Amino acid sequence: MWRRWASAHPTHCLLQISSRQTGSALASCGSMRQYIFTCCIGCVLKELGDIFLIEVCQVKLDGSSLMTLSGFGECQVFTNLESTRKVIDIASLLGRSTGLAFVDCSASSETIGVLNQVVDLGCCVVLANKKPLTSTMEDYDKLVSHPRRIRHESTVGAGLPVIVSLKRILSSGDPVHRIVGSLSGTLGYVMSEVEDEKPFSEVVKAAKRLGYTEPDPRDDLSGMDVARKALILARLLGSRINLDNIKIESLYPEEMGPSVMSVEDFLVSGLLLLDKDIKERVEKASSNGNVLRYVCVIEGSRCEVGIQELPKSSPLGRLRGSDNVLEIYSRCYSEQPLVIQGAGAGNDTTAAGVLADILDIQDLFP
Repeated sequence: MWRRWASAHPTHCLLQISSRQTGSALASCGSMRQYIFTCCIGCVLKELGDIFLIEVCQVKLDGSSLMTLSGFGECQVFTNLESTRKVIDIASLLGRSTGLAFVDCSASSETIGVLNQVVDLGCCVVLANKKPLTSTMEDYDKLVSHPRRIRHESTVGAGLPVIVSLKRILSSGDPVHRIVGSLSGTLGYVMSEVEDEKPFSEVVKAAKRLGYTEPDPRDDLSGMDVARKALILARLLGSRINLDNIKIESLYPEEMGPSVMSVEDFLVSGLLLLDKDIKERVEKASSNGNVLRYVCVIEGSRCEVGIQELPKSSPLGRLRGSDNVLEIYSRCYSEQPLVIQGAGAGNDTTAAGVLADILDIQDLFP
């Protein structure tokens, strides 16, 4: 049944187990229409019989979107044990023989248990979700126990070739001794704007209006998202650390946290109280010929995220807008680092990275 899917590449099974905006973008991706069909965003709750497969093929032959199918786009996979059992049943049936790929585009930690089970059953895993890779070391070790069967390029830098570049350097035997990166489009925008003497509070509000921030900007300003990305990179370098080992600088104090202050109060009054400190730090950096950037720094056993003073002439110092920039220092790239820069946010960019991972994994199953 699964081998009936039309494809310009070798045909393999794809099961997207969770959905968010990236998942929707993936399903509507232009390249996806050429190569691969995803049966149901959210997963396997629709019967995968001949009638449904015929409907899917007809929709694609008509040049329409899979989103027009009845029930397509629902995300219910972890609402009950029966749904989870169906996922495992399909993995047991198809994992080792077809190269079934599980794609997690959620932002949930609830997928970790299922992902570890399907990996044991011989399935491939493609992640845009950072949480499975930043869970405990025990969970992490299980998930990456078959490294050729997992891809997660979109967990750091959206569609930028960060993970693959780092892996290639390490595979060549070139030891990486330092990574510095601006890995949040939101914080990259904020820090480059305050450099122009704009109040921090106004810049954050502008970022929210532009759609750069989460509905609650504190989700970005906390630095936790950057810390997760830093942890993924640090673990690739061999560090056996967890999130609580990372020094994280939040751009707001604990007394302005979500449990204490509402989003509205934070935007109206809380942000204003942060302007003075940020302004003073910007002025101090400027007097030293530097600029402020919110970056991750990974060096030896050190892993931290926060504001750093950096030279204006450096790739990170020249950063403007919401781009991501990553500098990788190794034996071969000791004086001049390998620099990766480009759009590091956006549903389409992330979806393109996920799709590239899916197609890359197909090479394992000729």
